[in-house]
Amino acid sequence: MKHLTKNKAAVPFSGTDIFDNTIQLKDYKGKKILLAFFRVATCPFCNMAIQDLIRNHATFEEKGIQIIALFASSKEEILKYAGKQNPPFPILADPKFEIYKAYGVEISYGGMMKSMLNPKKVFKALSGGFFSMRSMKDKPIVPADFLIDEDQNIYKAYYGKDFGDHIPVTEVLEWKE
Repeated sequence: MKHLTKNKAAVPFSGTDIFDNTIQLKDYKGKKILLAFFRVATCPFCNMAIQDLIRNHATFEEKGIQIIALFASSKEEILKYAGKQNPPFPILADPKFEIYKAYGVEISYGGMMKSMLNPKKVFKALSGGFFSMRSMKDKPIVPADFLIDEDQNIYKAYYGKDFGDHIPVTEVLEWKE
């Protein structure tokens, strides 16, 4: 898949969030966006990252940054796992991988191995209360994050290297443009 790069137009999309609201990129014109692609709703690494976004949500809002998250899962799975954390931002279900493909998000068995061979990350995931054996059977999607500016151009494209590799929250919050 082709990766998106800085200064390219963000790919327009429309989807339904877990509360049946229609979310369209064009509705966010004039706002800064963190567009975060997660693996699946049962993924412990993903749920820890969602928890981090929830914890920092007020600071994101102070900085004028909107969050839109996506999971390659059904609405029902997201509500059962990631959604039970009550995120204050939209989470879209993209089980058919359509928006993922448009943004060049990849499936990587190497990324899966990097995650599983990192004992520190695995222990954190297991002890975080988010472990589910269901996540082991799902495709090894590697996360990706995009900072999209007010004109809907990509300010930064971040393609993760393993299941828990997202753009650091501190880096997003330092976004000045």
